[in-house]
Amino acid sequence: MRDPYQVLGVARSASEADVKKAFRRLAKQHHPDRNKSDPKAKDKFAEVNAAYEILGDKEKRAKFDRGEIDAEGKDRFHGFGDMRGAGGFRRGAAPEGFEHFSFDFGTGAAGGARSGAGGPSGMEDMISELFGRGARAQQGRAQRQSMRGSDVTFDMDVTLEEVAKGGKRRVLLGNGREVEVTIPSGIEQGKQIRLRGLGEPGAQGGEPGDALVTVHYKRHPDFEVANGKDLRVTVDVPLADGVLGGTIRVPTLGGAVEMRIPPGAQGGKTSRLKGKGLPLKSGTGDLLVRLNIQIPQDDKELEALMRKRREARVGQTT
Repeated sequence: MRDPYQVLGVARSASEADVKKAFRRLAKQHHPDRNKSDPKAKDKFAEVNAAYEILGDKEKRAKFDRGEIDAEGKDRFHGFGDMRGAGGFRRGAAPEGFEHFSFDFGTGAAGGARSGAGGPSGMEDMISELFGRGARAQQGRAQRQSMRGSDVTFDMDVTLEEVAKGGKRRVLLGNGREVEVTIPSGIEQGKQIRLRGLGEPGAQGGEPGDALVTVHYKRHPDFEVANGKDLRVTVDVPLADGVLGGTIRVPTLGGAVEMRIPPGAQGGKTSRLKGKGLPLKSGTGDLLVRLNIQIPQDDKELEALMRKRREARVGQTT
């Protein structure tokens, strides 16, 4: 992938607002729905989104500027990486769809003495003599549980469309195994999806750990998430509709809908469409529509009318 600064056409010193403005402009320009006859539009749109994934995130942008990650967001160093607390570490190249890959080791020992009164075998014999075979079997189950494999954790970005409708995605785990992850509809930001038995293998017959996938919402070219489940969107309104009132089409996750604009609508005003936000398990949010009144350029008739109205207003105050 190209340098994200080149993709968005901004300088390295560009502010967050400039980066966001460039992203919104290019995302609308290359959106596949607006370029159905252009087979390359989808790739351009994906490239713009990938660039904003780096530059739109303060931490990732700083890492890229320092040369710690590449244009795809992957660590440039493929060793053990930086320590992540007691007993954890990061690996370099993250699996597709995931930003982090970490292990959280438990406290169960995988080795130890194999015989004698102090080792596992000696302890089992002692328990068997004192309490019988049932107690020995119970102790064996507890031992296997203590040797359970470690859980592995991932962060995964999902689109708002996947949040609304659910979906499936093939991902590559750190152990080289490819699995299909089911994304449940209505999943909330920060929730985890547990993949049973896909963590680290257990020791001495212990059961394997799980893979825990933490869900994060991916940035959308049109919508911003507000208050957890509301969505914000800005819609351009022709000047005539803003002055006289009219009907405009507003994008939603379920497709465009029509919304009435009252006469004399003010730019920057926000209208609320009930039930058109994120459909989460905890309830469906609203869509907050911000009106952006468009003033025509090089319209001589409009300029003459405005000049006449201004002169009339000045005349009334003198």
